[in-house]
Amino acid sequence: QVQLVESGGGLVQAGGSLRLSCAGSGRTFSSYIMGWFRQAPGKEREFVARISRGGGTYYADSVKGRFTISRDNAKNTVNLQMNSLKPEDTAVYYCAAGPQSFDYWGQGTQVTVSS
Repeated sequence: QVQLVESGGGLVQAGGSLRLSCAGSGRTFSSYIMGWFRQAPGKEREFVARISRGGGTYYADSVKGRFTISRDNAKNTVNLQMNSLKPEDTAVYYCAAGPQSFDYWGQGTQVTVSS
């Protein structure tokens, strides 16, 4: 059974940093695309960042230059380093993975940025 578990969320002041981690189990994720999405209250879930099996990265314009996605295939983990956080980054952040598309999802971790 594939499982993704996020950690690292919390409350931070604007301008601060957080590092999210996502641990995968039940499958070897080294050949999977892995990514992060977020959903703010009253809004639809939106794409944040993804990393390919080869390490190529892609970011939403809203986080480019502030967030960095990385993966550790040996540990089946994907991380999201978030710097220069803004109140509009407040959301539940979800980890996702899959061989061609995002078939598997975590339960989410709350990130709250105070002004």
